[in-house]
Amino acid sequence: MNWLKNKLNYLSLFLLAVAVVMVSIWPQYRTAALIIGAVGVVSIIIYLVLNLQELKQGLKRRSFIYSSNLILIIVLVLAILAVLNFFLARHHYRVDFTAARIHSLSDQSISVARNLKQEVHIKAFFRDSNVSRQTMENLLKNYAYHSSKIKYEFIDPDKNPGLVKKYDITQDGTTVFECGDKENRITTTSEEDVTNALIKVTRASKKVIYFLEGHGENSIEETGDPGYSTAKNELEKIGYEVKKLSLALSENFPRDCALLVIPGPRKALLPNELETIKKYLENGGRVLFMVDPETSSGLETFLAEYGVKLENDLVVDPVSRLLGGDYFMPVITEYQSHEITRNFRYATFFPLARSVEVSDTRPEGITLTSLARTSQNSWAEKELDKNEVTFNPKVDRQGPISLVVAGSKKVEKKEEAAERQEEKTEENEKTAVKKPEKDKRESDSNSDVGTTGEMRLTVFGDSDFITNRYYNLSGNGNFFLNVVNWLTEEADLISIQPRTSAPRTINLTPSQGRFLMFLSIIFLPLAVLLTGLVIWLRRRSL
Repeated sequence: MNWLKNKLNYLSLFLLAVAVVMVSIWPQYRTAALIIGAVGVVSIIIYLVLNLQELKQGLKRRSFIYSSNLILIIVLVLAILAVLNFFLARHHYRVDFTAARIHSLSDQSISVARNLKQEVHIKAFFRDSNVSRQTMENLLKNYAYHSSKIKYEFIDPDKNPGLVKKYDITQDGTTVFECGDKENRITTTSEEDVTNALIKVTRASKKVIYFLEGHGENSIEETGDPGYSTAKNELEKIGYEVKKLSLALSENFPRDCALLVIPGPRKALLPNELETIKKYLENGGRVLFMVDPETSSGLETFLAEYGVKLENDLVVDPVSRLLGGDYFMPVITEYQSHEITRNFRYATFFPLARSVEVSDTRPEGITLTSLARTSQNSWAEKELDKNEVTFNPKVDRQGPISLVVAGSKKVEKKEEAAERQEEKTEENEKTAVKKPEKDKRESDSNSDVGTTGEMRLTVFGDSDFITNRYYNLSGNGNFFLNVVNWLTEEADLISIQPRTSAPRTINLTPSQGRFLMFLSIIFLPLAVLLTGLVIWLRRRSL
């Protein structure tokens, strides 16, 4: 009886532990586990009844008070850790300490993810044995970290033939993006393709970009070095539609034009073309001018009306020689503060460029910014007919030289207001309902109110920097896309393009390798051993 009285508590704890283990490992024996657990609970009750007097006396002992305080502290610490873990599991923060930030998304991808307005459901069809599955999972985890609108799941095609048939999956590693009734799919695991897929399924409609032709401009269809096919493909990747436009043959300016690009005309634009472009700008249009040196495009006088001065010169930059270019390829490494250049830190090269400056006299209300300037060692060469180019302080202009100017101005959209008024008049004529005099006065007063917009333009002193030959040179393509995105008011796309990470390795000579081996394997452990031996001998001699 004494043994049962003293040991019953241990037996009850053992029975409860057995019940928990049985439920966890062998759920089919749930009934037996419940019986064993019930026996354990009854054993504890019997133990408390048999030892009631001893327990009452033990509660008054000092050791019990100390022990209970210790147990209470332990319980509180565990409770704090549990609450902290619960909070951090739902509100975590990630930090990438790698030099190349290989575990982070680019600024553009983060901006796209954070600006999502609708939920995007991503279904990644990857077999468990696919070596690219982990790469895609880490990538999608990064996107979901920056946006709660992104929901993703991984599906093994071998285990889900129904979904494979529903989504018509023919290749392992296919990722399907869904947003509303839109769908896009990719078969790669690159950040750039994932970001482009997100853009395509979330855009309400594609914005159209027109490239002007008919004046000797390079073509967007040309795949050779002087063409713009690379720029066209990159614009289409991020959701734009790119078309060609000939204003000389067009009676009306296209209504769907989100941006007009004038890419280095070699011949002068016709007066009616310039008038069409002017009306487009005055109605809140967006135009990207790229004007090469030593050309007669006639845009110098046109742009002067907007406060932009195109000089008849050629920019010479000795610094570009140190970076792999020549003297006639100015390099830009520092940029003025602007939405276009935010977070942009790449060098850009402009082969055969002319200076583009902000004029001292400009129209009222227009804001102009010189985005890119060359180094102080550069200059604007005025004497273009010389065989040898040297700086002449009497004629040439010392750097820094501006190559890019961006401007904007609030305008009233007269054409849109007139169209609305015309539609409203036609509607009133159809209804033929007589309004009260007061309502008529209000209608007449409202008809005089136009709609406001913003004219935007950017002027480059070079058109070759985005040709197929130079588009991928350093930050040329990135800078061009930033300008386009600012002009079309795609603010969430204004940033650097997804970066690539290069391996960081150290090349050692055989002698350096042997030295590091002996240092790490022999010398350092031997030094620790000798230090410990010296300390032991000194303490022993005390």
